[in-house]
Amino acid sequence: MISTFIAAHWLDIVTTILGLAYILLEYKASAWMWLAGFLMQSLGIVLYYQKGLYADCGMEFYYLLVTIYGVGCWVLGDKLWWKHKEKSTTTPLTISHFPRRLVLPWIIIILCIWGVIYWVLVTFTNSNVPMADSFTTALSIVGIWALAHKYLEQWFIWIAVDVVTCILYFYKDIPFKASLYALYVVIAVMGYFKWKQMMKSQKVRS
Repeated sequence: MISTFIAAHWLDIVTTILGLAYILLEYKASAWMWLAGFLMQSLGIVLYYQKGLYADCGMEFYYLLVTIYGVGCWVLGDKLWWKHKEKSTTTPLTISHFPRRLVLPWIIIILCIWGVIYWVLVTFTNSNVPMADSFTTALSIVGIWALAHKYLEQWFIWIAVDVVTCILYFYKDIPFKASLYALYVVIAVMGYFKWKQMMKSQKVRS
């Protein structure tokens, strides 16, 4: 009985374990989170496709690309080629606030992406949760980008995503990942205050 249950949910279990490692490493602002994320996202592509969460499945490909980008931002920092700075040493990326000038543009982008993904799911798939699936996907696009840039406010984005995703995954019979996202909500709140404290420490050292 147990072996049958594990066989039916092994992808859910493995991605849950990787997801727990990911969020704990994110809480500590450790660059190793990107490796855990890469493995989780690769397996997530298969899991979400099997469960009919097509927007989430497609989102994993975007996550994989941003993971590579995020590693560059976090590890190389100011030495990244597009910043056009020549330094003899690498300066790791520090925690900062989400730029106010980007708030409105990103809100517009989120609404547009949400609408497009919703239309695609309704028109071309058999998804029975197009509204929630497209919402979490659209919001996650800016969330992972904000994380790659180490913006403090990225935690607010993930709190919203995690609450909706938790409910959605219980509904879609992905209990382990659903429970993980419930834990994500708690850790995200704690993570915000942890990063805020770390940002203050950065200013003191500088």
